Amino acid sequence: MGDTNGHVVAGGNGRGNRLDQLYRLTDVLIDKETDSLIICNWGNRRVVRWSRHSGTNQGEILIGNIDCWGLTMDDQRYLYISDTKKNEVRRYQIGDKNGTIVAGGNGQGAGLNQLNWPTYIFVDQQKTVYVSDHNNHRVMKWNKGAKEGIVVAEGQGEGSSLTQLSYPRGLFVDTLDTVYVADSANDRVMRWPKGAK
Repeated sequence: MGDTNGHVVAGGNGRGNRLDQLYRLTDVLIDKETDSLIICNWGNRRVVRWSRHSGTNQGEILIGNIDCWGLTMDDQRYLYISDTKKNEVRRYQIGDKNGTIVAGGNGQGAGLNQLNWPTYIFVDQQKTVYVSDHNNHRVMKWNKGAKEGIVVAEGQGEGSSLTQLSYPRGLFVDTLDTVYVADSANDRVMRWPKGAK
C-alpha cells in the first residue's frame, strides 16, 4: 500500500467504443471467481468484463445491445442487469446473451408489472430483486418468479416529503429487509423499514 495516486484498471484510452475504451460507465462489480471487473458500459450499450491481472489492455463483451445501468451478481454467479430502454431487469448466466426477465418487461409505465428507467438493483439470498424505479420515483420488490412487483419505498409520486422519493438511484437491503435508497434529487439517503410505504 502507501500509494497516493489511483491506478487505471479499465479503459483510460479516451472515450470510444473500441475494446480498450469505455464510454459513460454506470456500474461495476468484481467477479471474484475470475478476478475480473464486470462493467455497465451504458454509452456503448454493452456489458464488458475486464481482467484485473496486470497487462490486460482491453475488455471482453459479455452482453451487447443493452442499455444497461445497474448490475449485481448473486451467490450462484448469475448477473442481474437493468435495461433503461426496455424497462426491465434480466438475469443472465455468464455466457448467456439473452437472459430471463425477472422484473418489468411490460413496456414503460407505472403499473405493478412495469418499470420506468430502472437504474440500480439489489438481489437478496432468496433471489428477490429490488429495483430503483427511477422515473416512477419508487423502489420495487420482485419476488422470485413474480409477474408483478410490490412497491416497498415511496409510491406517493415525486417529492421531498418523508413519504416520497425523487429519482432514486443506489440501494441496499439489509437482512431485516430494510431498504436504504439514494434519493438523488433530494440529496439524501432514505431508510424504509419492511412493511413501510
